[in-house]
Amino acid sequence: MIEARHLRVLRAVARTGSFSAAARELGCTQPAISQQMKALEKSVDTPLVVRSGRGMQLSEAGRVLLKHATGILAGLSAAEEEVAAIAGLRAGRVRLVSFPTASSTLVPPAVARLRDSHPGVRVSLVEAEPPESLAMLRGGECELALAFRYPQTDGAVAAPAPAHGSPREARAEANLEAQQLSAGTDWSDLVVTPLLDDPLVGLLPAAHPLAGRGGPVELAELAGEQWIAGCPQCRGHLVELCAGAGFEPRIDFATDDYPAVVGLVAAGLGVAVLPRLALQSVRPDGVSTVPVRTASGVPAVRQVVALTLPDLAEVPAVALMQERLAGAAAGR
Repeated sequence: MIEARHLRVLRAVARTGSFSAAARELGCTQPAISQQMKALEKSVDTPLVVRSGRGMQLSEAGRVLLKHATGILAGLSAAEEEVAAIAGLRAGRVRLVSFPTASSTLVPPAVARLRDSHPGVRVSLVEAEPPESLAMLRGGECELALAFRYPQTDGAVAAPAPAHGSPREARAEANLEAQQLSAGTDWSDLVVTPLLDDPLVGLLPAAHPLAGRGGPVELAELAGEQWIAGCPQCRGHLVELCAGAGFEPRIDFATDDYPAVVGLVAAGLGVAVLPRLALQSVRPDGVSTVPVRTASGVPAVRQVVALTLPDLAEVPAVALMQERLAGAAAGR
């Protein structure tokens, strides 16, 4: 096997014309140069230098190898410099996948702080909800994923309720969807960085009888309402919370678009539960926001986390991005 240190010796011998001069250039002894040249000649199984009255010259094989050695050593030097730049955060790349709420609240200040302190680190962003974002992380399409899950589910995800009046096939499809979502909450193979607990907030039409209470609303008090639900995972969690309160919500509208949820509630078409982060990027005009309390008496929250693979957690740029995201979350 040809080693890089042997190629460096060959280059020095060719440049200086002797083993002793090459030794002085490389800061080692002449016998050491001689031994490494012998090892290199043994690796290629042919002489690489020819001694003559005028000194030492490369053989034809030596000249061919030197030609390739020049490019190889230049490439290694460039690689070492690039790796050193990444390790020193003078360069690097972080591909970030985030769900929309975090994209509009946590990601902007975190990326801005990282860019201010380390402008050579490039950050890209693609939006995806879990479990799709988890599949992208495990598939090598990103280095870091922002995700969420609901601690009340204890790892189980309720089947998202179909829209009111859907046929039996819709219920079977919802159960299949629930199984897929449950698989997306298995983070045992990932490095988990908790960012924040995001409280869920009830949205009521401004004229709703409970809108002006000024205190928490029990879910059971909303059992007779029409509901507006969000993404499949959020919808499944809503169904489970309501089941704990003794009823199944009648979901008339399902949309991932938070302004649409606010608009539907403001029009008096139903009630909804949204994460507080979502309301920080949406103007809740025409609705009343109230704290929501579950059947167990505790506030409803979702856990927002940053996820990466164990090997990626050791990459300096990824670790720095996690740190900046944690800082952004702490400011909420």
